[in-house]
Amino acid sequence: MADPQGGELEEKPPPSRTERITYLVLHVLLHVIFISYFTAATIIFILYDKESKDCWPNRGATTQSIANLTEDDDDDDEEEFSEKTVPEVKPKILCKINWCHGYGFLIVMFILFYILWLYYWVFKPFVGIKLYNNYLEPAIDRWIEFSRQWVVSGVMLGIVVAVAVAYLGYECRNDAFKAVGLLGPVCFVLIGFAVSKHHKRVPWRIVTHGLLGQLLLGILCLRLPFGRSVFQCLGDKVTIFLQYARHGARFVYGDRICDEYVFAFAILAVVFFFSVITSIMYYLGWMQFILSGFGFLLQAMVGTTVCESVNAAGNVFLSMTESPLIIRPYIEILTVSELHAICTSGYATVAGTVLGAYVSFGASAAFLIAASVMAAPGSLAFAKLFYPETEESLTRSDNIRLERSTDTSILDAAAAGAAAALLIVLGIVSNIIAFLAIVFFLDAVTEWIFELLGLQNITLLYLLSQIFIPIVFVMGVPWKDCEEIGLVVAQKSFINEFVAYKNLGLLMNDKKVEPRSAAIANFALCGFANPGSLGIVIASLSAMAPTRRTDITRVAVRSYFAGSFVSFTSASFAGILIQNEFADSN
Repeated sequence: MADPQGGELEEKPPPSRTERITYLVLHVLLHVIFISYFTAATIIFILYDKESKDCWPNRGATTQSIANLTEDDDDDDEEEFSEKTVPEVKPKILCKINWCHGYGFLIVMFILFYILWLYYWVFKPFVGIKLYNNYLEPAIDRWIEFSRQWVVSGVMLGIVVAVAVAYLGYECRNDAFKAVGLLGPVCFVLIGFAVSKHHKRVPWRIVTHGLLGQLLLGILCLRLPFGRSVFQCLGDKVTIFLQYARHGARFVYGDRICDEYVFAFAILAVVFFFSVITSIMYYLGWMQFILSGFGFLLQAMVGTTVCESVNAAGNVFLSMTESPLIIRPYIEILTVSELHAICTSGYATVAGTVLGAYVSFGASAAFLIAASVMAAPGSLAFAKLFYPETEESLTRSDNIRLERSTDTSILDAAAAGAAAALLIVLGIVSNIIAFLAIVFFLDAVTEWIFELLGLQNITLLYLLSQIFIPIVFVMGVPWKDCEEIGLVVAQKSFINEFVAYKNLGLLMNDKKVEPRSAAIANFALCGFANPGSLGIVIASLSAMAPTRRTDITRVAVRSYFAGSFVSFTSASFAGILIQNEFADSN
């Protein structure tokens, strides 16, 4: 496959006969072990006594306590006594099927594993390729040609938009104030069109598809019980997984620093852990598989080019400096609009490497994951709204290949990931120190200026928070919480999201804002759109494509605002879709 720079991408040599035999033996052995383990776990689960004291350790004590109650006790006394004597019962892992833990989770993993295995090892090579080439691809091409007729496209978009608006209106039936959140996407799209680089070239089909994709993913993540349960479970798993970084941090830094949550040591330790994991996944090819699948889905959903779609998919899991590495060979030949989309996707999402830091501040892992997933199609929509395509793209699906890892072993990949994390941590720490210092200096100057006019406590962040009050209001935040939420959004936009999430956590702990307002803020803050990221994205992309530095700097600021609007739009949708009990639990 030809490399866009003119050379040939190096191909791996075919495996030797010994390597093929070894691989086959290991493959069979893996299946034997997995099936044997699943069978043993199934037998143990079926035969386990689910009525034993191991499953219900407090059942006897609870029954005895209730039996001792006299009939002439007052109802209030009975309730008080019951609350004190009936402890919470938590069945053990073998006592009940739980689809997020224990045997139920094992069933899910077993089914998913063999569905994927059967598809890639049986269906795809023997049936899937022929089926796609002979039937599906021609049908898709005919459908695309038919749907792109302006009359057909207009009618279809009108119907879909009407259905989406009707559904959002239905969601607001029990809470009229939720309807305020409908103003958010409308206002943000109108502002985006007003500042668009080429008003007459705005691809409204891509913009509409991207926003609808953002809404549909929001419904899946937040509204449907199944999707909500899946993302709640996924959020819990991610939280538990990232907490293992504390063990390494405690060994290196000591219990005192970790218990006191010193930011640079206890909080950012998770960056090292997750960077190693992602580096290993790259070496094994798992990350490329995940990104290519999600990128194809985005391309089909929104209609953007492969590089834009794959990069947007990568930003769900990776940072704004890591995701472009996937398409690094093609950055030199991207159009200016595609470069703008690359930057926007980076600003609109956060990386998994810093997810644990936000969670430690009190942010909901389920909301953070949902926000990142929703931002993928939304970032492409706002990218094309702010900077429409006016050139012919040179990157097509038939000449794009995701870059392989250059590491030589899993150990090498882990070491490289740890070394790369050091630069990320240093970048985070240095940016926080520098920008906090600058902001507090400007705060002091602003306060001094207004003190001379007889006005007290007027700081720069206060003024900026006042600007964000109407913005967070149209997202659906109740008016009484708008000043507090506006302040944390201002901190995110002009300092960074670490400071904002920390202060949001304090507001949540002190119950100064409603749970629903905090949930909306979780989505609004979920993005790298801050001044420090401007320098990071320019430096990283310029290092990958030195000849495009001028174009990158030209679109960096515009994409910063586009990325911010993506997060705000996700927050607006979330404010409508989130149920009160879901917001309370997170």
